[in-house]
Amino acid sequence: MRDRALSAAVLVPALLLVLAVGGAVLAVAVAAVTILAAREAFTLLREAGYPTLPLLGTVLALSVILDAAFPSVLEGSGLLLISVGIVLVAVASFANPNPRDGLTLWMATTFGALYVSLLGFVVRLGHAAPVVPAGAPLASLGAERGWILLLLLAVWSYDTGAFLVGRQFGRERFLTHISPSKTYAGLVGGVVAATAVVAALLWGLGQSPLHAVLLGPLAGLAAQGGDLAESMLKRAAKAKDSGTLIPGHGGMLDRVDSFLFAAPIVTLYVVAFLA
Repeated sequence: MRDRALSAAVLVPALLLVLAVGGAVLAVAVAAVTILAAREAFTLLREAGYPTLPLLGTVLALSVILDAAFPSVLEGSGLLLISVGIVLVAVASFANPNPRDGLTLWMATTFGALYVSLLGFVVRLGHAAPVVPAGAPLASLGAERGWILLLLLAVWSYDTGAFLVGRQFGRERFLTHISPSKTYAGLVGGVVAATAVVAALLWGLGQSPLHAVLLGPLAGLAAQGGDLAESMLKRAAKAKDSGTLIPGHGGMLDRVDSFLFAAPIVTLYVVAFLA
């Protein structure tokens, strides 16, 4: 617990500082986190029995981040970069003398790359989010910082609500074959907490809090799905944590797993209904 508290005391201010600066600094930070998460994801895949090409996979993941960071520069070429990356991974897998192993190598590497590259939606949200009206309470944050803050607090509030309610009232558990600690009470508590926080942030960003009725549960459930997806990967690899990078917290993938699913869901909702 002491290690967790010390790590959080260092990581949270650093994260908020990166968000405050935004722009290229945020993109570089997301790229760095993606590299670390990719390293752990490919290690877990290997330990689960799926050979990969970590270097090519990491480059493929970074191409997705690059597309998210510079949408106006690439103008649709991001998809081309990703396609070329998938082709290069396929060509590299041709060298495997066993076609079945080569196919596994290609599929696992592509999966690992696209899985961790979902972090790119954190950056894309900042570009795609609507302008914050001048009279809004959080107008001083600007669109990029304001909407990414909504994403961060939605995920954190879900995790906090699920932990507190689940510990106090959790009896019935679900998907115990993936994660034995998840309870229905925690799920409800997390969704309620995320919905309340999203409503407050939407109001602060000049949007109708009524959108939280959908966006709150969607963000919370997506965060839970991201956590369960990484748990499934760790279970397959017979690993407790994705790594040991962060004392008391495990690896980088352990810290960002919820955002891998929540970021694209929140971005899609914002672009479809609020932009």
